[in-house]
Amino acid sequence: MKPQVKDRLFTRDYIFVCISAFMMSFSFFILVPTLPLYLKDTFNISPALVGVVLSCYVVAVLSVRPMAGFVADSLPRKRVFVVAYTLFVASFTGYLFITESLALFILLRILHGFTFGMLTTAANTLVIDIMPSSRRGEGLGYYGVTNNLAMAFGPMVGLFVTSSGNYMLLFLTSLVTGCVGLLLGALVRAPRRELQPKGEFRLSTDRFFLKEGIRACVAFLLLAIPYGMTTSYMALYAAKSGITHNAGLFFTVMAAGLIASRLHSGKRVDRGFITETILLGIAIAFVGGVGEALLSTVSAWSITAGYVTYFLTAFLFGYGYGTMFPAYNTLFINLAPNSRRATANATYLTGWDVGIGGGMLLGGYISEFDYSYCYMLGAGLILVALLFFWRVVAPHFHKYRLR
Repeated sequence: MKPQVKDRLFTRDYIFVCISAFMMSFSFFILVPTLPLYLKDTFNISPALVGVVLSCYVVAVLSVRPMAGFVADSLPRKRVFVVAYTLFVASFTGYLFITESLALFILLRILHGFTFGMLTTAANTLVIDIMPSSRRGEGLGYYGVTNNLAMAFGPMVGLFVTSSGNYMLLFLTSLVTGCVGLLLGALVRAPRRELQPKGEFRLSTDRFFLKEGIRACVAFLLLAIPYGMTTSYMALYAAKSGITHNAGLFFTVMAAGLIASRLHSGKRVDRGFITETILLGIAIAFVGGVGEALLSTVSAWSITAGYVTYFLTAFLFGYGYGTMFPAYNTLFINLAPNSRRATANATYLTGWDVGIGGGMLLGGYISEFDYSYCYMLGAGLILVALLFFWRVVAPHFHKYRLR
C-alpha cells in the first residue's frame, strides 16, 4: 500500500536539503586530510603546531553548539540555516588570501568552526521539520547517508586535487561546492512554526542544553571516543600491524557499512524500536571494536587473517554506528517538545563532538605506548556504553519520552 501524500518522504524540499547537506559535508571533508599538508608546506610549522591549529576548529564548533540550538529554536529555522550557510561558504574565500599570517589563519579556522557548528545544528533540525513524523527514523537515516558519502569521497577528491600541489584549486573546489549547496538550501520551503512570544522569553540553562537528554548524551560521548580513535589513528595502527597494501580502503569499507545500515535501521525506528535499534548498533560496534583491538595479534599470527580482520572490522564498525545514528537522533528529538528540537540536536551533536575530541587526545597519548591499547580501551568504552544505555538510558527514555 502506497503511503499517503502527507506521509511522503522524498519531497522536493527533502531532496534539496539532503543534496545541500552533502555539498556542505563534502566541502568540509575535502579539507580534512589536506589542511595538514597545506599548513606544513605554506607556513613550515611542526606537526605538533599543526595539531594545535586544527584543534581550534573543533573548540570553536563545541563552543557554539549550545548557542546554536537556542538561536535555531528562537528564530525562524530557515533563516538561521541560510545565514549560517552563507557565512560558512564565505569563510572559504579566506583560505584563498591568507597565505602569510598564521595568526590570521587560526582566526579564520575559529570563524569557520563557529559557522559549521551553527550550520550543522540548523540543518539537522530543518530536515526534521520538513519530513513527516511517521517516517522520521527513515528520513534521518537517508539524510545521514549524505554525510557518509561526503566522508567517503571528500578526502579522496581533496588528495587528488592537491597531488599537484595546487592548494588554490582545492579551496576553490570547496567554495564552489559550498555555493551550490547554499543555492539549493535557499530554495527549501520550510513549514511555518509558532515562535515563542517575546513576553514569555526567559534565559536559563535548559534553553541551551536538553536536561532530559543528559543520560543519553553521556552514553553517546562514550561511543564517540572509540570512533575518534579509529578515524584518527587506524592508518598508523594498520602500518604497525603490517597492513601496508590498500590500508586507506578501511574508511571506504567503513563508509559502506555506514550506508548499508541505513537501509533498514531507520524503518525499525519508525516502527517504534528506538532503544532496541540503538542496543543492536552498539553490540555490532562492540564486535568491530574487539576486532580492532585484536588486529596486531591476528596479523602477527597470519598477515592474511590480519587483512580479513582489518576490513571486516571496518564494515562492522561502520554498520554498528550507522545503525544507531538515526535512532539516537530520534531519541533526543522524542525527549524534547517541538519548540526545542534544535536544542535537542545541539545536545546530541555536543556529546558526539566532545567524544570525538576526547578520542583524538586519548588516542594520541596512549598510542605512544602501543596502538593496540587505544582500541582495547575503545572496545571497553563501547561495552560500558552498552551496559549504561541498557540499564540507565533506555528506562529513562521510556519514562520521559514525549512521543
